Formats: sequence, C-alpha cells, structure tokens
Amino acid sequence: MKVRVIIGVLVAAVVATAAPAAPFLARYGALPHRSGTPVTVLLAGVAPKYDESAPVWPWPAKAEDYTGNTDTIVLAQVRPDGQVNLLSIPRDSWMNIPGWGWGKINGANPHGGPDMLIAAVEQLTGVQVDGYAFLSLYALRALTDAAGGVTLDVPGRMKYDDNAGRLHIDLQPGVQRLNGTQAEGFLRFRHDARGDIGRVERQQMFLGALSDQVKRPLNWWRVPLMVSAMDRNTRTDLNRKTVGAILGAATGGLKLKTATVPGSFGFRGSASVWAVDQAALDDVIATSFRDPGDPRFLTVSVVNVAAPAGSARRLKTRLEALGYRRVTVTNGPGELTTTTISGALAGRVRDDVGHGTVAPDGRVPGADITVRLGSDTPAD
Repeated sequence: MKVRVIIGVLVAAVVATAAPAAPFLARYGALPHRSGTPVTVLLAGVAPKYDESAPVWPWPAKAEDYTGNTDTIVLAQVRPDGQVNLLSIPRDSWMNIPGWGWGKINGANPHGGPDMLIAAVEQLTGVQVDGYAFLSLYALRALTDAAGGVTLDVPGRMKYDDNAGRLHIDLQPGVQRLNGTQAEGFLRFRHDARGDIGRVERQQMFLGALSDQVKRPLNWWRVPLMVSAMDRNTRTDLNRKTVGAILGAATGGLKLKTATVPGSFGFRGSASVWAVDQAALDDVIATSFRDPGDPRFLTVSVVNVAAPAGSARRLKTRLEALGYRRVTVTNGPGELTTTTISGALAGRVRDDVGHGTVAPDGRVPGADITVRLGSDTPAD
C-alpha cells in the first residue's frame, strides 16, 4: 500500500511539474532526434509599442503584435553534438536590406516582417535560417523569474529612468542575483560609452548565466516553467521536426559559444550606425557557423576553357546569388568537351553549377574547388 502511495505521489508531482509546459508540448511536442545537419534559428527581441492616444501617463503598452523594431537579434545554430553557436547582430548594423534598401537591420521587421528580417540576416551572414522565434518585451523577464533568477557580475553603475517606456534601471556594480525586472534593465541599458555593443555583450553574459542556471541538477523542475514563460511571450514558425532536432541535440547537454558581428561605430548622415566588417564576418561564419557539408564558404575557382565568352563571369554571378562568398574567374588554355568540378564537396557544387561531371583532380592551386567550363556550357 505504501509503495502505491509513494508512486502516486511521484506521478502527481511529475504531472504537476510538467503541466505549465502542456500548451507548448501540444503544439510542438516531438520525440528528440539527432539531425544530420545543424539547425539554425533566428531569435529576435521585439520592442513594444505604446498607445500615445491613451488618457493616462505613462502611456500603456499596446497588445503585442510583434511588428516593432528588433532590439535584440541573435542567430543561434544548434549542432547535433550539442554545440550552440550564437552570433549577436547589433541592432544598428547598416546594410542593404532585401526588399527595402539601405538602413539599420532593426528596421527590417517593421517594413517586411519576419521574412524581410530573415532575408537580411541570410544576406549578411550567408547562413540559411530554418525558423524564427520573436520574443516580446516580457519574455526574458518571465523566463528569468521562471529560472529562479540569474547571477551576473554587473560591470558598472546602471541608473536610468524612462517613464514613457516604463523602464526604471537602478543596479549597483558587482556580482548579484537579478530577478526578471532587474535582468530586463541589465539587458536594455544603453547609456554607457559602448552603446549598442555594450548591450550585445550583456546579452551574451545573460545567456551564459541562464545556461549555467538550467544545467544545475536541482533546477530540473524549473524547465517546464521556463518553457511556459517562453511559450506565452513568443511568436515562432518552428515546426515539430525542428523542435525535435533541437531537443535531440540538447539530450547530451548544450555548450554555448558566442560571437558578435565585427565592425565599428560610424555615421550615416546624423544617424549612428554599426559599420559591418564583412570580410571579418565571413571569417567568423566560416569558423563557427558553416555547415561542414555546405560549400558556399569554400574558395571556388571558375576557369573558362572552352565555354562561350562570358560564361565564367555569369556562373560567378549565379553562385554568388546562391550565397557563395569566394568565387574567382579566369581563362584557361586547351580543349574541354565536358565541364569538370573537382575538390572538396564537388558533388554539391555540381548541383549548383547545373551541368558537368565530378573529376578526381584538376584543382587550381589555392582553391578548394575548381570548375573547368567545357564546350557543354549553355550560352546563357
């Protein structure tokens, strides 16, 4: 009888603990599985909008519709072995946004929604995004409280009041445990010498501290509460398959590695912007974010041997449109009936070239892949 009572109590405890995560599990519940490739998710914190027609002050926040500027942008790549690579993208990054034009990347969402922001991130990084998760203003506050707070080393005095935005920050320097409201202030504070980059660094500190909190065995019961907190404050297009792959990668424990889009402060007119160092960013992506089976960050040499004039340059343009970052063109002597592709991942490149055969050798010195265009190359 006692055994039954004990089992009953344990079952009840498990059900009660897991109950907060039930809505999430009903939508996305999937068995964890190991994916053969990394899963890349775009995380973005959306700024609230305030009702300026309200008869009260401070103006209340409008109902969240996830259409505001993105104050936080993080590209998260989860690898099958549990390695999680996080790339923080400063909100003021200046770029040519597909479908809009030149502007700060945080303005992509108001102009074109998740699709435009994803297109901007993919163009900037060359990394294909598998899905997105937009977080409301209250997401990290609720997540922190659900985790029982986080321990952070506040780097300096943080004091700021914004009545309209209902933001009040008052933190002393030093190691301390922050609740959700305090953590939100820690993350949103911008009034120091490093501006947006300082915010990015604090975001990375927060994610590391939160990860440490979750890893503690005695905190396992908080995980459903954290899942529920995120579910209530997130809009996402993730599907069961993607969620299952993320869960599969997490079964052995997650290991975080953070990076920030390289660049420098600058001005476009009177606007302060983050000028991206694209060459340095490409190196970061090639080192930490490239799928080992993705050839787009390899060096590709296109040699026109017997193809119609202009074929090599047309192929270079087509490959760059597909996300290849390092393509060079040249002419080569001789006769060649069939186009050949040689080097690392030649089969994948052949699919993008659209014709030719894979050859065991023939690489140009210094190139990872060499495409030798033969007379079988279409004229246009």
